[in-house]
Amino acid sequence: MTTIAVTGAYGKAGRAVVADLLEHGYEVHATDLAGPPGADAGLGTELLVADLTDYGQAFEVLSEADAVVHLGNIPAPGRATAPETLNRNTAMNQNVFLAAARHNLRKVVWASSETTLGLPFDVPPQYAPVDEAHFPVPTSTYALSKVLGEETARHVQAWSGIPFLGLRLSNIHRPEDYAAVPGYWGDAQLRRWNLWGYVDVRDVAQGFRLGLETETEGAQNVIIAAADTIMNRPSADLMAEVFPDVQRTREVGEFETLLSIDAARELIGYAPAHSWRDHVG
Repeated sequence: MTTIAVTGAYGKAGRAVVADLLEHGYEVHATDLAGPPGADAGLGTELLVADLTDYGQAFEVLSEADAVVHLGNIPAPGRATAPETLNRNTAMNQNVFLAAARHNLRKVVWASSETTLGLPFDVPPQYAPVDEAHFPVPTSTYALSKVLGEETARHVQAWSGIPFLGLRLSNIHRPEDYAAVPGYWGDAQLRRWNLWGYVDVRDVAQGFRLGLETETEGAQNVIIAAADTIMNRPSADLMAEVFPDVQRTREVGEFETLLSIDAARELIGYAPAHSWRDHVG
């Protein structure tokens, strides 16, 4: 695979993915509904402005690609009305997946979400660390759009034979976002909503590239998070304070993530290399 279409290329994750792929020698066809068209988007490659809720535009975006990294969605709950989020994300996902099948691309790697696992954890998780089997538990139309995306991927994969890989991304942080991290430490309740999880945007980019480069079968979905929590307290202490009745299926390391990345490690060799600890004194 040498030519990769990247949707949502102007977003937080998209910019990092484009930069990482270009750095590793790929040709990137970048597209987004936001951002200035052409070379003015600052991506290192030209940006094609396209609305993926229109199947014809999705088909055109993928017309010269070998594979696609699909990030083009409303990126979080609350960014649009609940019906708009569900309608637009579902339309974008199904159009990209069907266009990929029509073009017989070699692979689809796309952005699912940690929210499919039950976030926010106002209702405690069934167990911890939370893994891929803690699914589906959508609590918003955003999460539901990702659950429906995973189900759509499963069926389109079965029809087409193209491998699909969904990355259930945790809360994405850029290096400049880490200045806010100490503000979470005084109250463990502030970040209980995702078991104190996060992921560095550079590790997100790594995950998508590894997803493209690693041979996988069927339609699979893995959690992509940092190796640690965003807190300066041991993970076991956080669970004991905030979720004392939640079963812990195994011992965890001192600051180990409670969003299990074991499956991503095993499937694609995911190895998160970045932490807020590298930026906060």
